[in-house]
Amino acid sequence: MIKINNYAIICKLTKRVIRMNAKTIIGNYERVSFPFFGIDNIVAKIDTGAYSGAFHCTKIFERDQDGKKSVVFSPFDHPEVVIETDQFSKKQVKSSNGDVEMRYLITTQIVIGQQNYDITLSLSDRSSMKYPLLIGSKFLRQYNFLVDATLNNS
Repeated sequence: MIKINNYAIICKLTKRVIRMNAKTIIGNYERVSFPFFGIDNIVAKIDTGAYSGAFHCTKIFERDQDGKKSVVFSPFDHPEVVIETDQFSKKQVKSSNGDVEMRYLITTQIVIGQQNYDITLSLSDRSSMKYPLLIGSKFLRQYNFLVDATLNNS
């Protein structure tokens, strides 16, 4: 991860100067942590083609106890770890294969390069995927990340 301050580039086509705000440069793959879940050193795929992020979980279900709803899940193929939160929402999400499904969304903290960020992720069984965590363009824009495909911080 590289931090750069305000900078300007010149557009070759229009010859205009384009001013940019401070950006943090990250690679296509980054090692991240989730302090609230006690999970460290997970490789995330940074996917500018995906809008939102997805968090690999199993045993995902909604619990209604005494009228109070919560979502329960086990992260990253760790069935011994069970997380329950009442801070969630549901949304229809289109997956990379075009299927639309209802998913639970949670907001938590992620650590990238020693910096904490709030992130909203959908809970999904990504066991057939190479990377258990996908970070999409919504998060990248929100925190002014710039992706350099030549960097690999995994």
